[in-house]
Amino acid sequence: MEAIAEKLESKLHKWKPETCQKVRVLMAEIIELADEALDIGRPRRIEQKVLDILDAPSPR
Repeated sequence: MEAIAEKLESKLHKWKPETCQKVRVLMAEIIELADEALDIGRPRRIEQKVLDILDAPSPR
C-alpha cells in the first residue's frame, strides 16, 4: 500500500489542480466503500460460524 500511496502522491504533484481534486474525491469514495465492505464482511463470518454450529450434528 505504501508504494501505491507514494505513486499517488507523486502524480498529485504533476497533475492539474482540477485533476487532483477529482482524484482526491474518488479516493475518498473508494476508502469509504472499503470501510463499509469491511464492516459488512465481519458479521457475515460470525453469522457463518453460528450457522456451522447449528448445522453440526448434536452430541447424543
